[in-house]
Amino acid sequence: MSSASDPTNPQVQWLEITEANNEQRLDNFLIFYLKGVPKTRIYRMVRKGEVRVNKGRTDVSYKLQIGDIVRIPPVRVADKKDEVIVQPTLKFSLENHILYEDDGFIVLNKPAGFAVHGGSGVSSGVIEGLRQIRPQQKFLELVHRLDKETSGCLLIAKKRSVLKVLHELFRGDGIQKTYLALLAGQFQRKKQVVDVPLLKNVAQGGERMVIVSQAGKAAETLFTRLKQYQDATLVHAAPKTGRTHQIRVHAAWLGHPIVADDRYGEDETNKMFKKRGYKRLFLHAEQLQFAHPLTGKPLHFFAPLPSDLQQLIDHEKPL
Repeated sequence: MSSASDPTNPQVQWLEITEANNEQRLDNFLIFYLKGVPKTRIYRMVRKGEVRVNKGRTDVSYKLQIGDIVRIPPVRVADKKDEVIVQPTLKFSLENHILYEDDGFIVLNKPAGFAVHGGSGVSSGVIEGLRQIRPQQKFLELVHRLDKETSGCLLIAKKRSVLKVLHELFRGDGIQKTYLALLAGQFQRKKQVVDVPLLKNVAQGGERMVIVSQAGKAAETLFTRLKQYQDATLVHAAPKTGRTHQIRVHAAWLGHPIVADDRYGEDETNKMFKKRGYKRLFLHAEQLQFAHPLTGKPLHFFAPLPSDLQQLIDHEKPL
């Protein structure tokens, strides 16, 4: 994207679309470019024809093409002092947790305790941190999400074309995800598929939850037992679908919630494990397998279990 003026100055701007924004919806492009401008104002600008593409009126759903010229009317946006502040600890973690990188994408071993993006009371997250430590990289977008307390493999696209292909792989069965989880209690079966549907954003006691419900969307997770301990079981959890909190809710439905899961676990069980040092959700995105979006080459990425979790299970007594 090239610009004829400074976006902090309220004057007409003419922006030429480059590969970085090819195929992006107009509304998403404007929301990103006009940070600090209310979405209602942005949609009104498009509806009234103040925003134009190639001198013509268009709809917010229009997908931008390379070479398009976007007219943006005079509108004041957030200036530099309003930029998000990223914790130095997050920046350091990001620099030291990249598992793989090429021209198309990054595979990050996401550290636990950081949201993948800002919002909902969180000022900044992984994607904002990456953008700050890579200011020269014009395009960086999350391909998928991990919960704040979940560590492990996270994909970030460096090109819109790559993001599109990876999204298609996620929507189908082109990406195999494998998580390590420590479940409370003794999980007796070697393998078990859970395919109960999940309904999200159900308020329970003031907290938004995901619940098992026939009114929800189809969800499937394969649990494979790896090692049994006296009162816990280490498993691989392989979700075929990507519903919010899927592994956590399916594990709880089995009667074996993930250790230290404050939302879906059992209070007394969590207290017992926390006394032994389990201070955060024992869920780790260990592996990703998929074909390279540009070359088709089979790829397999592995993120080792963080040392804090490894030390905890090393002290558990196996059966």
